[in-house]
Amino acid sequence: MIAENSALPMEMAMEAESFVLMGTIVNVWVVGPGPLAQKRRSIARAVETMHRVENACSRFDEQSELRQLCQRPGQAVEVSPILFHALEIAITTSELTAGAFDPTVGRILELQGFNQNYLTGQTVSTPSADDSFASYKDIRLCKASHSVVLDKPMALDLGAVAKGLAVDLAAKELEGWEGFAIDAGGDCYVNGRDPTGEAWTVGVEDPRDPTRSKVWLKLSQHAVCTSGNYKRIAPKNPGFPHLYDPVHGRSDPGFLSMSVVAPLTVLADVLATAAFLLGPGSGLEFIESQGLAALAVVNNGQTVMTSTMKEYLR
Repeated sequence: MIAENSALPMEMAMEAESFVLMGTIVNVWVVGPGPLAQKRRSIARAVETMHRVENACSRFDEQSELRQLCQRPGQAVEVSPILFHALEIAITTSELTAGAFDPTVGRILELQGFNQNYLTGQTVSTPSADDSFASYKDIRLCKASHSVVLDKPMALDLGAVAKGLAVDLAAKELEGWEGFAIDAGGDCYVNGRDPTGEAWTVGVEDPRDPTRSKVWLKLSQHAVCTSGNYKRIAPKNPGFPHLYDPVHGRSDPGFLSMSVVAPLTVLADVLATAAFLLGPGSGLEFIESQGLAALAVVNNGQTVMTSTMKEYLR
């Protein structure tokens, strides 16, 4: 949640636009002198970039690169740099967490009802993956040819990677302005200064009351992303949220939410999910081992954080 200030100096005029992308509402703010049309063109390029990521990495679009890849197990499939990079990030995170984070949980999520395209309402299904018992270890990447081999049938889910990656690539299209901010359903990246000339104020949502912020942060050239199981509940199983740890067979590790601050949105995004799944025993320690800052809300509502998070508090 980005805090907005309506009292804007004319020389720091701000343009704000909203879009529906990747199953969420995306808000973009651009700050600084310059023609309104120029700001809008920059935002349009940013949105187009996010669309490209969605087209590559969507689990819900049968025509996406990711879905096409999952339909060809056992074959070497050349993929785009976007999808290849997203898979690299997912597999590396799986290795760091010993499989608590695993992009091959897509079929489990499908079976719980997380399989509806937000644009068309159509459902997707990967029945061939039912009994494959696949894990991240069954994904082989070849950098030389940018190809991927899935050694077993599987349904891949890159939800914890793609949105953050899309925000980072969109941010490249906004460079050059005095300040800008992108909020993609809680994945926020801010750069430069806000309309008042200060660092951006970003709220971390309270999982017990999503209409308010648990804390406020002051950030610039950083992202903050929050993962939690308090919003998306399985349509077929109310006791099954959308984040799942296949190693321990659990979707409630003891956190209500986990927020991570990092220089890149994709890093904050994927590591927030990974740390959430690791749970109170090691989630914050994992983030600290990566040299980043984190804040978590545990199941009793208590807030805990790394010592490095305190420097970002407003």
